[in-house]
Amino acid sequence: MKKLAFFFLLPLLAMPLLAQDYESSRELMLQVSSLPEAKLGFTQTFKFPFLQGDNPLTENNNIALALTAEVTPISLNGIFKAVLTPVAFIEITAGARMGAGWPLNLFGSDIYGTGFNTIGVNKESKYDGSPFDALLWKVNIGGTFQFDLAAVVPGDWNHIVFLSYHEINYHANTRAKNGEAWYYENDDGENRNGFNYFGNFVLGYQMPIFLNMVAFMAEMDLYLYDGDNRKDWGDDLLRWKFSNILNFKITEQFSIALITQFRTRRNFTNFNEDKDDLHYQERILNTANPMRLEFYRVAAIVSYKL
Repeated sequence: MKKLAFFFLLPLLAMPLLAQDYESSRELMLQVSSLPEAKLGFTQTFKFPFLQGDNPLTENNNIALALTAEVTPISLNGIFKAVLTPVAFIEITAGARMGAGWPLNLFGSDIYGTGFNTIGVNKESKYDGSPFDALLWKVNIGGTFQFDLAAVVPGDWNHIVFLSYHEINYHANTRAKNGEAWYYENDDGENRNGFNYFGNFVLGYQMPIFLNMVAFMAEMDLYLYDGDNRKDWGDDLLRWKFSNILNFKITEQFSIALITQFRTRRNFTNFNEDKDDLHYQERILNTANPMRLEFYRVAAIVSYKL
């Protein structure tokens, strides 16, 4: 995976040396939600013309390179992303992320930026970690198919859009051994070094008014690595997240997105989330009723183009 990402990125990294004309933009992003979390990010993007043609399918062909710095109360991250648009309705994406984190006690509750999710003497989840004790990294490659009705039927009110993105990624904790579970930005602590699949589907309507977009998004991810008895706790199941999105364009530079999210959770025969801290690898999946849908969070993303 790392070799594949390297060979894909190599020609893209050479483009700034060859291009005579490019666009540069900067964006500041703040994300908050109903969970104890917040994220501040700054992104610098360069867009270079690439194999542009004279027809609607190729006239805007380009390569975009983006560098992002992110900070949260429990982590720091650096992100690189390259997007190739060879034709109007397709994008090919490659990227990498590297970061580190630390634990934090917030109002009596512990949240973990990094660290291990180990099994205690009573088969409970036990945190093991210290600030900046490891680097977390990820490389990914994927593709997007996108369609806008207004490209076929022009009009400001004809922007019914659909897109679908799919990627294969490899993520790792530099201190983790084979099969060890680790946390990333206070998630469930079920990550292990290995390959993963992520995909999404988005259906939206864009409008030339203050509320300039309404959309629905379905996201799915799946661990692709093998492991002993992983089916026992449902580690091989797709995890879904569903989002309703409202985007408000305040000015040309300033916008706010409000997002309401639900997600699927696994049902177990020997675990109660309200009363039990049993380690996830000790749980037994309820195969008769393996999944349920529950409320996840309400989030707001504030973006400002500098």
